Amino acid sequence: MNGVDDAAADLVRIRLDLAYDGTGFSGWATQPGRRTVQAVLEQSLSTVLRLPESARLTVAGRTDAGVHARSQVTHLDIPRAAWQSVPGRSALTPGDSLVARLSGVLAQEYSAMVGGVAPGATAAAPGLTQVPRGASDVVVYQATEAPAGFDARFSALWRRYRYRIADTPQALDPVRRCAVLTHRQPLDVAAMNAAAVGLLGEHDFAAYCKPREGATTVRELLDLRWRRVPAGEPDAGLVVAEVRADAFCHSMVRGLVGASLAVGAGRRDVAWPSQVLQGGKRHHAVTVAPAHGLTLEEVRYPPDAEVAARAAAARTLRELPPR
Repeated sequence: MNGVDDAAADLVRIRLDLAYDGTGFSGWATQPGRRTVQAVLEQSLSTVLRLPESARLTVAGRTDAGVHARSQVTHLDIPRAAWQSVPGRSALTPGDSLVARLSGVLAQEYSAMVGGVAPGATAAAPGLTQVPRGASDVVVYQATEAPAGFDARFSALWRRYRYRIADTPQALDPVRRCAVLTHRQPLDVAAMNAAAVGLLGEHDFAAYCKPREGATTVRELLDLRWRRVPAGEPDAGLVVAEVRADAFCHSMVRGLVGASLAVGAGRRDVAWPSQVLQGGKRHHAVTVAPAHGLTLEEVRYPPDAEVAARAAAARTLRELPPR
């Protein structure tokens, strides 16, 4: 083998499962002078793994500023020697050791950010003055060797989000004010569900996305369901959307929620969101819902033997067939 092949063979792909509170982040993706999930995690990984070059992460879905994640997935490629050396003299596996050591480094970063300015950022996140000892707003739950061909972004079958709204005074909870949208009037959930029907399936969602150059806006929306959560369940009293698709383009979920809110509040009829979709371009009347009500809840992958084929298929630029 030549030197390039030798180097590639010496790399191992690591899957990280994580969660974060998006309040103190300017989204997932690295931005100059901004505290982002990617930047914080890459710096922490580089510190723990003692990498000669900065870690580079690939994520299942890039979340916007203020959006939360209960179940995000990312991967990175590192030298096998670095992976195997993580436990040091401990009896822990490399994965368990990496999770434990990251916890400490991330807690230190968060404490420094709350007390002043985080490394690499030009300003501290607003509204954060105290933090419990050992806490962080990003947590890595699991680190494992990924199966052959795995790609956190392209191997995913679908992503599932929830959007939470408090539309009555009884549903307001100050503890959750950074994760639940406050709406000043009760919403018509039945009308919102009726409006969602015309959005399901594979469409060009350009009307609900912020376009990225060279990227397709064709997506398959698998679920868009609203319900008022009954007493005795988590989120009791809230109006919650369950949104699932094979992938999402930039601000797509928040655009769909914004259109749903216009229907639920009686400002638009149930046919309007579908009419906007058929227009095929960004509509001035679609208000993007605030970020803080949105949480990435789950990313689903196929069995290990199928992840490479799924990644290959997902890399194909999709277009709708001509009408």
